[in-house]
Amino acid sequence: MREVMMLIVVLLPFFTGILVPLLPFRSRRSMWIYLETAVCVNSVLVLWLLYHMPEDRLTIFRFTGNLSVTLRLDGPGTVFAAIVALLWPLAMLYALEYMKQEDNEKSFYTFYVITYGIVLGVALAENILTMYFFFEMLSLVTLPLVMHERTREAVRASRMYLFYMLGGAAFAFIGMTFVLAYGSTSSFVAGGVFDPALTADKRENLLLIYMLCFCGFSVKTAMWPFSAWLPRASVAPTPVTALLHAVAVVNTGAFAAMRVTFYSFGTELLRGTWVQWTVMALVIITIVYGCSRALKETHFKRRLAWSTVSNLSYILFGVALMTPLGLAGALTHMVCHSFMKLCSFFCAGAVIHKTGRNYIHELDGFGWKMSKVFLMFTISAFALMGVPGLCGFVSKWYLVKAALDSGGTLAYAGVGALLVSALLTAIYMLSIVVRAFFPGKEFDYSKVKDVEDPNWMMLLLMGTAVLFMIFLGLHSGPLTEVLEQIVEEL
Repeated sequence: MREVMMLIVVLLPFFTGILVPLLPFRSRRSMWIYLETAVCVNSVLVLWLLYHMPEDRLTIFRFTGNLSVTLRLDGPGTVFAAIVALLWPLAMLYALEYMKQEDNEKSFYTFYVITYGIVLGVALAENILTMYFFFEMLSLVTLPLVMHERTREAVRASRMYLFYMLGGAAFAFIGMTFVLAYGSTSSFVAGGVFDPALTADKRENLLLIYMLCFCGFSVKTAMWPFSAWLPRASVAPTPVTALLHAVAVVNTGAFAAMRVTFYSFGTELLRGTWVQWTVMALVIITIVYGCSRALKETHFKRRLAWSTVSNLSYILFGVALMTPLGLAGALTHMVCHSFMKLCSFFCAGAVIHKTGRNYIHELDGFGWKMSKVFLMFTISAFALMGVPGLCGFVSKWYLVKAALDSGGTLAYAGVGALLVSALLTAIYMLSIVVRAFFPGKEFDYSKVKDVEDPNWMMLLLMGTAVLFMIFLGLHSGPLTEVLEQIVEEL
């Protein structure tokens, strides 16, 4: 029964989304109830599944030999599935309020809900073929979401998104074929699937293939030099950008990088080689580059998008350390960043939804008129900076600890990059807060007389994310204990 439940939680959102344009809803409210109920039920099923861990795998389809589409729930999969199950109902409720002023609602919700099931497919993938299958399906179903507004800018952004995703898919496919051809199994195995004695003569080729595979999957995390698509994709409605930047696409890329590093190629093959230093150098460059671009950006959502570019590379930095402690730090930051960035985008979306203002210089004086929104945005800013007492401090502490424990020049350079990033994050986030609350003595508040906080639906969701940030910051013990247990098998 528990094995079958894995298939149910993947398929339920798929069929829920397919039925949206087909069902004769009497009112918009009835469609709301249908969508939110389906998403909440699926999240409850996922959490039940995490509590009652299936002991076996479920093969959905077998091609030949070890080529199969198979689901299995293991340690890293539980973390990713839990993030998705907790955040998707919040994102859906936010979307229901935000999208009521938008056109083509039904097509939006169709793809929005289907994406939920596909991301869970990535989390539950038992082998690299299954993960690749759902990974590429994710690119296809999120493309219409990026293009939703059908403006010229949205079409151009979606075209760039497609080109980058196809390029990444090609590199990832090369890595997958080598795992299938030379690995002992296609399944994810702690420590990797390559026998060092069997592949000694192919070691250099495998290192190059890993490099291509890592970069291919990391396109979805917007690692430099593949970063341009993510800020451009912020042209999509805010529920989509929150989905792209906090929950689904970017985390999927980071999760896939973890899988191929620790569970396919294996750190015994990779650690201490040129490919580790190359990957780590790219990640460190991305951390600083993303923050620097965020500092220059004047568009509200695009500034947060560049922040995501930097923060996702924190996760990749933990992966590139190729130690169990590094993986624990990467998983911790994946959890914490999801709540921090979701809250930030929810706040930005509320501003855009209520006022139509998109640029930071237009936010002067908003802090006192949208006091609840900007209070929660300030908390998310402090969390992203790594202020103690909030979850961002916990994840950054783990990453620094892992880097110092790992040793080496590039690991120490990574610590330096994290410190530089914290400083730049303070500047580009708090500059928004200062403009909102302290616009200057000569500011004319009549310019913002019609500005006000959104309704309870949006505020409730932001508040929930804030509570998670504070709780994880003050009581991180249970989370870190679970993550340390997960990486023990390595």
